[in-house]
Amino acid sequence: NSHYFLFRGKPAVLVTSGEHYGAVLNLDFDYRRYLDEIHACGLNLTRTFSGTYRELPDSFKIEQNTLAPAPGRFLCPWARSSEPGAGDGGNKFDLSKWDPAYFPRLKEFVAEASKRGIVVELVLFCTIYDDGLWRVNPMNAANCVTGVEKATRLDVFNLKHPALTARQIEFTRKVVTELNGFDNVYYEICNEPYFGGVTRQWTQRIADTIVSTEAALPAKHLIAENIANGREKVASPLPHISIFNFHYASPPDTVAMNDPLNRVIADDETGFKGTGDFWYRREGWEFLLVGGAIYSNLDYSFTCQKPDGTHPVTSSPGGGGPSLRRQLAILKRFVESFDFVHMEPDAGTVRVNRGTVRALTQPGKVYAIYVHGPSPVELTLPLPAGSYRVEWVDTKTGATARSETLQHASGTAKLASPDFVEDIALRLIQATGK
Repeated sequence: NSHYFLFRGKPAVLVTSGEHYGAVLNLDFDYRRYLDEIHACGLNLTRTFSGTYRELPDSFKIEQNTLAPAPGRFLCPWARSSEPGAGDGGNKFDLSKWDPAYFPRLKEFVAEASKRGIVVELVLFCTIYDDGLWRVNPMNAANCVTGVEKATRLDVFNLKHPALTARQIEFTRKVVTELNGFDNVYYEICNEPYFGGVTRQWTQRIADTIVSTEAALPAKHLIAENIANGREKVASPLPHISIFNFHYASPPDTVAMNDPLNRVIADDETGFKGTGDFWYRREGWEFLLVGGAIYSNLDYSFTCQKPDGTHPVTSSPGGGGPSLRRQLAILKRFVESFDFVHMEPDAGTVRVNRGTVRALTQPGKVYAIYVHGPSPVELTLPLPAGSYRVEWVDTKTGATARSETLQHASGTAKLASPDFVEDIALRLIQATGK
């Protein structure tokens, strides 16, 4: 089923609540303690930026942003020169040389993730959102001694500047070569390209670079393209793209819109709905139970001071913390308790008397159902005659709220839920048929 992953011989969905992408480029971030926490929670994904982009302490009002290293603590793929004057206060960059500390740290991070069974989504490039971020970016001609063109922040990723494009291609080849031996990596070409003048021609060039580089290498890796915030139908999919990433994909309409692509559909960033757990828990359950394969929440409890994810989240735009991570792990275990690669999103046969219902089903045999709204609810769905095991699951604790056996004659079955707060899940499995 090409809507899902096969990882180390087993079908997989990828679920996480991870740090804000600075694990490698921020030298003050202890990624081992971070990965220990992700693994201990039962999650299996981390998303990290390569270092061709970094943020500033006031970017997006994120408290103790891991993507905004302290002065002198930014690890970029490109080496610093001996010439002062970069926008971040350090020496200018030399785009013809690699920082000798960069690739060892990147490979060590991926290796440590691999030991813990964690997949790394490595984001090669990122839209440069404003002039302040461009002022400190290593690809800005004002910040480097290598002869690249004087581009604006909106002209970085569009093939208009051959020397700059050549450096980007050179970097892509280097990363792909260095990480070829790892089985727990896939590449996203550019984060949120729809905000910053990134052309699909440039995106295709980078994808072609990954493929052509790996043609002579033992392993081949998946490539992701970030399509939109919310939803969008991919009318003209680029060659070589196996994963289509969406951000803030709630409601999860984009999964059904792009089902004919027969590729992985991902909600690989969310986290701007306040500090409460419910919104992110609901978004994850809804996305995976309509056929999505990746759910990646931004977790602002991970900081350089608290790499174990225990920083109290108060003023950041999103949430996070141990409680949410445990809840998302419940979602992951729930999905993986089914033979989900042989299930499909429900076509509207499962109905609820109030609230919203999402379901993955193998009609007449197995149902994975999620409901949120006022409690209690009544579900109706057509079932063939038989005996069914009914298990209502608390989405916040993973405990069984109620279990029973349904003896069903034929036609439409009615299932009444126990009382719940905010949401509840249902595992319905045919025990015997007639």
